[in-house]
Amino acid sequence: MTEQPKPRRREQILQALALMLEEDSGKRITTAALARQVGVSEAALYRHFPSKARMFEGLIDFIEESLFARITRILEEIPDATSRCGHILRLLLSFSEKNPGLSRLLGGDVLTGETARLRLRIHKLFERLETQLKQVLREAELREGLRPALSAAATANLLLAQAEGQISQYVRSDFKRSPTEHWEDQWAFLADQLFYAVEAA
Repeated sequence: MTEQPKPRRREQILQALALMLEEDSGKRITTAALARQVGVSEAALYRHFPSKARMFEGLIDFIEESLFARITRILEEIPDATSRCGHILRLLLSFSEKNPGLSRLLGGDVLTGETARLRLRIHKLFERLETQLKQVLREAELREGLRPALSAAATANLLLAQAEGQISQYVRSDFKRSPTEHWEDQWAFLADQLFYAVEAA
């Protein structure tokens, strides 16, 4: 029973931080402002998180857990490579759209002036996404007799760069331009160019 309030307060702090990232677009977030948003003292914040960097890490943990748990389900439920790539990218864009504050974190601009460890975490998150796309593309030849029109590495990079660009536009527009705007048409075009059939020997 005594352990119950602590996770709730931690979650409340992280939700307040995500909201501030959304509402105070372009402003640097201080622990004093965050404490006011939560309705506690700065000392109370530090009882749950030893530093602001740890608070940002808590949000990055949430992003990773949310995205990669769903990607695992996509890989389990969807058999073909083109649909897998499309669902993974759509997941990333929809997640950003539903979590505007976290899309600022994905864009990295909010981490300017913060510890380099946080920027590295975001870099590694995108590297992991790119590796996952690359694996799907490489498996397509074995599973479906399809070969990427470009190399698997170049194609995965292209697809992720497209999604990152959509998220960047969303953040730059102060969340007015949806990252999924035009996406269905854009994906249909990209999907049509992804593979060619490997001729049997």
